Amino acid sequence: MLEPNLFQIFAGPLNRLGLAYMATGSVASIIYGETRLTHDIDLIVEIRSDDAEKIAEAFPSHTFYCPPVEIIRIEASRPLRGHFNIIHHETGFKADMYLMGQDELHQWAMSHRQCVHMDQEPLWVAPAEYVILRKLAYYREGGSEKHLRDIQGILEISGDRLNLPEIEKRASRLGLQRLWKDLLEKGLSGPSV
Repeated sequence: MLEPNLFQIFAGPLNRLGLAYMATGSVASIIYGETRLTHDIDLIVEIRSDDAEKIAEAFPSHTFYCPPVEIIRIEASRPLRGHFNIIHHETGFKADMYLMGQDELHQWAMSHRQCVHMDQEPLWVAPAEYVILRKLAYYREGGSEKHLRDIQGILEISGDRLNLPEIEKRASRLGLQRLWKDLLEKGLSGPSV
């Protein structure tokens, strides 16, 4: 089960800064699918290098490990795959901050993110279709069955709300169409395509 403070600890400062972000990974899988334990949150964040000081101020060193401003600037300037971590000292909870940059899938997902409220704190969440596509890519890269279980949970709980043509289209662009089709054909629970 998710610790409620996980949302407040990391989403709260981003909400106060007014930065566009969305939770993905296991947190999004839990929201759209089945509950499981996690102490980490994956966030896609839209920041520019000038936002680096704001990030450092929002996650102060007496409460968080936050990389130096220079590192945040370097990562924010990357067109693709910018990334850094923030760790909450008291709980050990970690946020993996993946920067939106020019990644077309991140951009699409950010424009389709959903707002949910967790303990009175707004939390922006990547669309379920994005989460499925990312889980398919992670499975292809590493073979971890947990990604398939997360996809199955999303299909079982949220399957009737999924935009299946969007998944098909984007899976094809990402070279994941065969894997997606194989999963559905092998009996992965969910709606038929």
